[in-house]
Amino acid sequence: MAASCVSKERTGVPVVALSLGKPMPRVGFGTASATLGQAEGRAGVTEAVLSALSAGYRHFDTASAYNSEAAVGDAVIHAAAVRDDLYITTKLAITDAHPGRVLPALHKSLRNLQMEYVDLYLIHFPVSMRPPVVEGGLAVVKEDLVEMDMKGVWEEMEECHRRGLARAIGVSNFSCKKLEYLLSFANIPPAANQVEVHPHCRQNKLRAFCREKGIQLCAFSPLGAKGTAWANNSVMECPVLKQIAHEKGKTVAQVCIRWVFEQGDCVIVKSFNEKRMRENLDIFGWELTEDDRRKISGLPESRGTFDFFVHESGPFKTAEEFWDGEIVAGQSTNQVAVRLDPTSLQ
Repeated sequence: MAASCVSKERTGVPVVALSLGKPMPRVGFGTASATLGQAEGRAGVTEAVLSALSAGYRHFDTASAYNSEAAVGDAVIHAAAVRDDLYITTKLAITDAHPGRVLPALHKSLRNLQMEYVDLYLIHFPVSMRPPVVEGGLAVVKEDLVEMDMKGVWEEMEECHRRGLARAIGVSNFSCKKLEYLLSFANIPPAANQVEVHPHCRQNKLRAFCREKGIQLCAFSPLGAKGTAWANNSVMECPVLKQIAHEKGKTVAQVCIRWVFEQGDCVIVKSFNEKRMRENLDIFGWELTEDDRRKISGLPESRGTFDFFVHESGPFKTAEEFWDGEIVAGQSTNQVAVRLDPTSLQ
């Protein structure tokens, strides 16, 4: 079982021990934007990371698909930050989720980051895509989706760890069933599973499974990713959450992040607005009441990452297959998140 939070970094952000590597700060700064960094540009993302460092963030989450690795590296160098004081997570793109491509992909990410290692390297999704003819393409082409050779890919993830290039390895967007399969052959179990978590997407079954297996659950989109192609606007517009926030004298965002934190998860928050960056860290020194938690537990289920990788020609023909039925049962039909042909990855 993953250890409970027992200490704090100098920034005041609690940390949690993982099964591999060093403790992870429980609140991290996300660098995925709706335009995958294209609107912000490298300099804009770098400036946001510098502001986050100043605000007290030490855990930074990026991915090959986010187009933000280089900006994170620039910020760390510009700030003359001590590498060992930071926690850096990046992710393997689905186009590189093939045997023979994992190590080269991590080497490329490390060059972008201008670092010798990452603290956590994740398989971004439990699916692969045929590599593009022109390297560097970010679009998801559903017709090119193929079943992942999970055993072969995980063996290379383990090699990344053995070589010291990734101090810890894990997965993202994996269901209980897919984790069970991975654990059946893994020599090094995944240290973390990063998934969508917020008051409308509570992940109770997955959290219990991960806790039993010693896998730390990490939450992305704790506010429902409003304003993105995969948006779930029901979170920030939820009357129940607005009422709780009003009673607490907090923002809806703070209530959502605090709720995720109280579940024992690590949480990746994202705002390039400096005021909101600091607000998103102001979740300590207060807590939700039992009545607050009861109200949140009764909210209808919905999520943004619902059927991104579903296609008639792909390995997953339905959302039920992709999520192994774990998010569909009980999901409100009028609250189900967007179904679209995505042009970007979360």
